[in-house]
This record gives sequence, structure tokens and C-alpha cells, in this order.
Amino acid sequence: MGIEQLNIEGLKELDREDRGPVVMVNLMRFNESAPDGSGSGWDAYLRYSVLTVPMIKARGGTLLWTGNAKAVAFGRDDGRHWDYLALVYYPSIDAFLEMMSSPEYQSQCDPHRRAACADHLIICTREAYSKFGIAAPRQENL
Repeated sequence: MGIEQLNIEGLKELDREDRGPVVMVNLMRFNESAPDGSGSGWDAYLRYSVLTVPMIKARGGTLLWTGNAKAVAFGRDDGRHWDYLALVYYPSIDAFLEMMSSPEYQSQCDPHRRAACADHLIICTREAYSKFGIAAPRQENL
């Protein structure tokens, strides 16, 4: 569950069709305990967040929202449950790809993400409608 799962070609193709900001929807299921013995999956995720949020901000992005997944509200419950969600704004797909593939992320952040998550899915979205508008988040809201 590492960089080899990053859909670089698919994201670059999407960017050729429609450039601009994106919001990455992160769905996470945590390990009960981190495989590296450093506490719970949640503990590892907190270490990951402390390191990753400044990297996101350095690339013009921001953490928009996080929350605990509570229940399937509509649709088929296929047994794939999530613990936590995060919505992360990036000014471009390139900003996301550059961060994810950077040596700093790979060496400092990704080991904590791997220790935290039993499963991690990221869905790339583009705004179709928003009451709030993501095109240019104000920095004072960070």
C-alpha cells in the first residue's frame, strides 16, 4: 500500500482534460496496533498528520475537513468499512503528485501512513458545485 499504488498516469490524463484545483477524498481504516510496534494505528496516523500537513500547505494545499466514519447511510454495505475521512485541497494534481512522490514524503511520512492504515483509498475530485467554492481557500482558515 505505497507509492506503487499511486495512479500517476490516470491523474496526469485527468489533468490534461481539466486543469485546476482538486480535493482528495481520503478513506482510511486503521490498524488496531501499528505493525512497527509504535502504538495504535491512530497513534501512527497522528504522527503522519503532524509531518504531512506542513508539506500540503507548502504546496498551496490545505486540510479542509476530517471526520469519523459512523455508518453506511445509503447503498449496499459491502463490508468494506472506514474509520476516518479527510478532504484535502490541492491547487493542482501536480502539487499532489509532487508531494506524494517526493523523497521527503517517502522517507518521513509514508512509513507512518503504512503503520497507521490497514486500508487507505484516495479519490480525486473536481468541484462541480459547492456552496463554499474550493477554487481559492483563504489561508486564514487553515
